[in-house]
Amino acid sequence: MQLNVGDIVEGKVTGLTNFGAFVKVTSGEVGMVHISEVASSYVKDIKEHLAEGQDVKVKVLSINEAGKISMSIKQAEPKPAEPREKKEFRSFDKGADKRPAGNKPRRGNNPPVWQGNRQEDKPQSFEDMMAKFKQTSDERQAGMKKPAESRRSGGGGRRGGNNNNYNW
Repeated sequence: MQLNVGDIVEGKVTGLTNFGAFVKVTSGEVGMVHISEVASSYVKDIKEHLAEGQDVKVKVLSINEAGKISMSIKQAEPKPAEPREKKEFRSFDKGADKRPAGNKPRRGNNPPVWQGNRQEDKPQSFEDMMAKFKQTSDERQAGMKKPAESRRSGGGGRRGGNNNNYNW
């Protein structure tokens, strides 16, 4: 039987080294499993995970021109199916009403979220959240640009303008 990259086959550990294990597969070919491919957790001592003569299931990772076969034990194991939780997107101001009343409002033209700015407590779609974020971001940007423009138009300062106290 010819081995191909991606095949998952049965084998037997024939030797252990500090950097990995040699595995002889049922077709008679010998390949090496690097220590990083032995288990999904960190492997400090390979002898804690494998023993000579142990039957293992390996996945063929690569076969180079010289015929050396690279294998993996951890990739041959089926991945456990993790139950995926359905996440609900909530507004960024969830729980904002729990803030102390003495907090100072934020800078800018927008009132802080904890002063009656809350929307419904129902989950929002991603598109709705993005539209709201874009709108508030644009409003904040517009509020920041006005004061910055008026500060720059003064003309005074250290150099030039109407401040004659400096001799540059």
